[in-house]
Amino acid sequence: MRQITGLQISFFFLLFTFILIVGILGGWLVAVTLPLGDFRGVVVTAAAVFCTYLGAFCIYRVFSRFFPLHEGEVVPGSRDEFSVQVDTLFYLIFFNSLIRTHFLPVPLQRLIYLALGARLGHNTYSGGALLDPPLTTAGDNCIIGHDAVIFAHAIEGSRFSLAAVRLGNDVTIGAHAVVMSGVSIGDGAIVSAGAVVLKGTQIGAGEVWGGVPARRLRKRAAE
Repeated sequence: MRQITGLQISFFFLLFTFILIVGILGGWLVAVTLPLGDFRGVVVTAAAVFCTYLGAFCIYRVFSRFFPLHEGEVVPGSRDEFSVQVDTLFYLIFFNSLIRTHFLPVPLQRLIYLALGARLGHNTYSGGALLDPPLTTAGDNCIIGHDAVIFAHAIEGSRFSLAAVRLGNDVTIGAHAVVMSGVSIGDGAIVSAGAVVLKGTQIGAGEVWGGVPARRLRKRAAE
């Protein structure tokens, strides 16, 4: 794993300062404009937290616009490494607590993933974690089961690479399954609960995969 440099940390905390300003201003506006009574402190704190996260989403998307994640090998000292490491700081400081929590309802999780840049089709929801939303695409009517994990990065010692994960339509990812970087899953395919799909695997339309590591078990019967 590569060390996050002082420059990357400094740049992130510059953005972090702007995010905190947004949160403080949001709480202050609520405090001075609404008659809050006995619940003043609770409401102001909730408003400040909400505005902080709203600011984090907005500034993250602006950052991603200028420093997008690119597929391929991440060369040390490159612009791509800078993008990846600052993106990692955003995830660790702000978004991990949202993505990995079981407190938020699944429909709200969908909105969070969309806000972070995931491309999710109609009626597609995740009860698991999409760790690299900008590099994750899913078609219509997909379900990602409870505590499943999909990630588009690979860390192997000092080697760091990115490869998008693509799901077709009507794909089912079972609970606790792991889908690694560069995986492509065809329409109507199923990844069984607890399976580990190794990086770069291509799963055909209508196929059922399971096991550790995952392998093709059978073809789905025509419906």
